[in-house]
Amino acid sequence: MDTQTLFDTIISDDQLHAKWLNTLSMMENTGARKISASEHKTKVSLMVLKHAAEEARHAFYLKKQIEKIDGGLCPDYSSPYIICPESSAYYLDKLDIEVCRYLKKELKLTGERLRFGAYLLVTYAIEVRADALYPDYQAALKKHSSKISVKSIILEEETHLAEMTAQMKTFFADHEASAAVAVGMEERLYEGWISSLKDEVLHKNAKIA
Repeated sequence: MDTQTLFDTIISDDQLHAKWLNTLSMMENTGARKISASEHKTKVSLMVLKHAAEEARHAFYLKKQIEKIDGGLCPDYSSPYIICPESSAYYLDKLDIEVCRYLKKELKLTGERLRFGAYLLVTYAIEVRADALYPDYQAALKKHSSKISVKSIILEEETHLAEMTAQMKTFFADHEASAAVAVGMEERLYEGWISSLKDEVLHKNAKIA
């Protein structure tokens, strides 16, 4: 099952589609919480505040989209309402851990610089992913004439990616090398996550058939 077929299958099943939106919402909310957790007590820039607020708003927006399907579906982020709850819940945590190990071992960062460097690299890698995933999902939504839309998220994620790139240029001596490491880590985690999603969706369809 390729990604386009995965989206077609998800969108064609209201319950599954609601769980997909809820899963994305949970992951955006996790991102917002991780950004806030990485903040310095006093040295908080406008960019970081903006980014945390927008990630939280994306989580809210995706959650609200479920109402266009059925407002009674997926009331919270507990496991029955999430696709692949374990791998989805720990996706960002695993990336954060791997990036921190890289920054400690290879760049010898500690303390405040370690936290901010991890924020930049993790966020950059996730924005690169969002820059591909959300447009593909939006194309599938359009194909199915769905009431759901993620166009506003796509525009903001593009801005986030540009902001992260600019920040990394000033923070890292070789920002391209560090960015490539983080993207490589995310790609491996993404392949595992998307494979789990496909397996769960196929399993559900098999039971229905």
